[in-house]
Amino acid sequence: MLVKLLLFAILFGLLSIAALYSYGRFAERSLGAPGTALPVAMDATLLDRVLAPQLAQHPDQSGTALIDDNLEAFALRALSAREAGHSIDLQYYIWHNDVTGRLLVRELLRAADRGVRVRVLLDDINARGQDAAILALDSHPLIDVRIFNPGRNRDGVWWRAVEMALRAVSLNRRMHNKAWIVDGRVALVGGRNIGDEYFDAAEQVNFQDADLLLVGPAVQQTSDIFDRFWNSRAVIPIGALHAGKNAGTPALPQLPAVRARLDALTGELGASPYLRQLTDAGQLQAHLDGRLRLHWSAHVQVLSDPPEKAAPVASLQRSEHWLMHSLLPLLTQAREETLLTSPYFVPGAALTQSLADKVGAGVKVKVLTNSLAATDVALVHAGYARYRQALLDGGIELYELKTLHRKRISLMGSSRASLHTKAVVVDGQRGFVGSFNLDPRSAQLNTEMGVLFDDAALAADMRALFLHSTASDTSYRVFLDNGALRWSDATEEPAKVWTHDPEAGFWRRMLVSVMRWLPIESQL
Repeated sequence: MLVKLLLFAILFGLLSIAALYSYGRFAERSLGAPGTALPVAMDATLLDRVLAPQLAQHPDQSGTALIDDNLEAFALRALSAREAGHSIDLQYYIWHNDVTGRLLVRELLRAADRGVRVRVLLDDINARGQDAAILALDSHPLIDVRIFNPGRNRDGVWWRAVEMALRAVSLNRRMHNKAWIVDGRVALVGGRNIGDEYFDAAEQVNFQDADLLLVGPAVQQTSDIFDRFWNSRAVIPIGALHAGKNAGTPALPQLPAVRARLDALTGELGASPYLRQLTDAGQLQAHLDGRLRLHWSAHVQVLSDPPEKAAPVASLQRSEHWLMHSLLPLLTQAREETLLTSPYFVPGAALTQSLADKVGAGVKVKVLTNSLAATDVALVHAGYARYRQALLDGGIELYELKTLHRKRISLMGSSRASLHTKAVVVDGQRGFVGSFNLDPRSAQLNTEMGVLFDDAALAADMRALFLHSTASDTSYRVFLDNGALRWSDATEEPAKVWTHDPEAGFWRRMLVSVMRWLPIESQL
């Protein structure tokens, strides 16, 4: 039996090496033509004209605004695409084929029809199954779609499963970045993907999330990151993944048919608040002229892991350039207060001890994450649960988001809440907003990006968001009672104390208890 297992392991290893080599040869032949962001114009577009006076008043500074309202996050994306004059560059981990996802695709298509160059970079793990629609869009002469770290097998569950097994060392590494860049003038960077649950349009669960709107030099930094990914060896044009595969297959949807379905969507939605956002032509200008309070600072930096983090060979990954090395000093240099928001929080022994050491040095450390009932990934919650007691023993204050609370009002009616914001605020002055979760997957496997800032005004906005999210009617406070975990709900009088994960059913709690023992923390 042992000999058979050894032979199987050797065979599997040889097949994996062959698969990686074959894919490398394929990728080398399939790389797209190099491309770069278009230079900004002086006054060619609405964004140029609206932002030029503000940029002139703040030379060498970037303007930032916290976008924590989901409808506003949708409106800024849709309206900026509608007003785009020459370029739109988008980079996303998830783009759902739902109402808001299709409305935004419609705006991209309309922009391309006006002559705007559109580049879309999607991670493959969530793009599969949408190739037909993506190929139709890609057929537009001004729309170019590329896929990050794609599988070669686009059809057939079994062949895809075989490829994922043989190329697991590389396919397990995904592009988690999120960036929306228009005319080189405006960028949105943060935790939001594209889909109904990120814009308060889902009926069941909607995420609480945060982006930063950026203008000024930070937009160029975002564009530089996009270009580095766009031209990397990890990215392949969607057309190259289907080259030579059309013979004998059903005809793909043509662009006119896709366009017609997207246009018909507006009639189906009627008086949707998402359509209303697009009826006021002056709304984007109103946002940028004053509705959004921009904070100006020379200390704003957009950072990202390099695309090489997804390379299958460790020697190509160059971990010294990874984003975590920029975030750790932010945490270790705190002197008074550290506020951490991470929906998927698996700190590990080292970070747990580091945070406890900061508490021992007199720093207040507070963490907001999802409760078991609120999380959308129970397996990650199991990883977090291992460290809950050690965190509390170390003096860290823990808060877990409730699924239902009075401050949560969804545009679609009653819905559950789930935390998706990833943010750090230190000493009321410095911070980070982005896609990076405090877990091993963000640190070691996925590429991540975000905005590192040193600005008291923006930090104040972020701190206010944290305090809002950890208020008693929004979150539970987790504490120890004679060494036992307890959850306090202070909305009742006297405060209700739970002896197990609130709102979570018995079987969900049992499942997490079992998953806590799985040796997979490095994958969480």
